[in-house]
Amino acid sequence: MPITTCVFDAYGTLFDVAAAARQAAGEPDFVAIRDNWQALAENWRQKQLQYTWLRAVTGAHDDFWQVTQDGLDWALEKAGHGGDAALRERLLALYWELACYPEVPAVLQKLKSQGMNTAILSNGSPKMLAGAVNSAGIGALLDDTLSVESVGVFKPDARVYDLVAKRFGCGKAEVLFVSSNGWDAACATGYGFGCVWVNRAGDPVDRLPWRPTHELPDLTGIPALAGL
Repeated sequence: MPITTCVFDAYGTLFDVAAAARQAAGEPDFVAIRDNWQALAENWRQKQLQYTWLRAVTGAHDDFWQVTQDGLDWALEKAGHGGDAALRERLLALYWELACYPEVPAVLQKLKSQGMNTAILSNGSPKMLAGAVNSAGIGALLDDTLSVESVGVFKPDARVYDLVAKRFGCGKAEVLFVSSNGWDAACATGYGFGCVWVNRAGDPVDRLPWRPTHELPDLTGIPALAGL
């Protein structure tokens, strides 16, 4: 069955989650993180993800903005900047305007020009996603932005992946799901989507019951995998 719908994870897939810490580290007011912004960004991201998983399995859901703040607070304390309110405020502000990766607009434009449905499927809250999409200027290239908030649980719960068929009326075999998170791509493969793991960091494959259908270093090969 041909692919009709390309669905993308947002953070780390379309939007560069390290961009906030990188930008702040280059600003005169935040030279304190100039030498360790990479570790700060990595710890922030890891705790953000870990907290979504723990909230999902315990049923203690809160929106992604709260989880993002909680993850940052842990990362700042780990880096020795737990009391720096100005740094915290700046990093959170920058998270609302994350840069997209360079290839994103052209890839989305190619998919749309060939009649493909395009959407985001993300843990992000609707307001966060709207901010990122608007900042990146890619709203016209997306048919929809689907947030887990409509089902009240984070990925990889199947109710999140169900949102795609509910929105587009497509079968699982018609969907190409794209994520930079190996666990997300693997679990969505187990759900029944064709999946692409965008392995930007060159990481090993996660040891899970499922493996992503495809692996790419960035998004440039997505139109070809979609059959275009």
